[in-house]
Amino acid sequence: MSLVPVVTHSSVLEAELLLATFVLCSLIGLERQSRQKSAGYRTHVLVGLGACSFTIVSGFGFTLVLGQEVNLDPSRIAAQVVSGIGFLGAGVIFKGGDVVRGLTTAATIWQSAAVGMACGAGMLSLAVLLTVLHLVTLYVVAPLMRRVPNADRKRVLRVTYLDGHGVLRDILALASSTGFASTIERSHRRSGAAGPTITMDIRFLGRLPVRDLVPPLMQLDGVEDIALRDAAQDDDGDGD
Repeated sequence: MSLVPVVTHSSVLEAELLLATFVLCSLIGLERQSRQKSAGYRTHVLVGLGACSFTIVSGFGFTLVLGQEVNLDPSRIAAQVVSGIGFLGAGVIFKGGDVVRGLTTAATIWQSAAVGMACGAGMLSLAVLLTVLHLVTLYVVAPLMRRVPNADRKRVLRVTYLDGHGVLRDILALASSTGFASTIERSHRRSGAAGPTITMDIRFLGRLPVRDLVPPLMQLDGVEDIALRDAAQDDDGDGD
């Protein structure tokens, strides 16, 4: 029995789908590249083009063997693309201490694959909408979310540490490596049995709650006490 193709798919249409993938994933990749992320323009474009190609092959690459006695499931290769992208995304996620970095970049790689698969399936309107919503989320919604007030903006950490041992430098370095920006509000020097100490109010702002910064700070040599306080709380008579 001769095998008769039941689905036709022109090379022109394939080129159009790949071109659409290239343009849309370029927009996604440029956003990551401009932020100097580990996975930038090339990664996202290549992921999108690969996902698009796999989807085209999955849906239209086996037409020569189709017949009455041959049934193919075009979703099988596409399903494996989703699994494979998960491993690639995991490669850009880094965890250091209590800080996890790269989640957004991993999500954009996943998004690029989705855009490529949508293009490969001929669903260009879906691919365009995915890209638009992705860019709106990162360029419009994300900056607005950073302006939303949170409790940490009204709090300071009152840190007491030994003077003259470089403790403040260690405190600020640890906060910076954990993703916090630091602002020194006020300080007061006292004499103690172990030597002079500094009591300093420091405002820390970051993606994590400031309370998560307390345990690692307490482990620093020279840090004697840390208290989380309301910035509007009365000053207990400390001078500036």
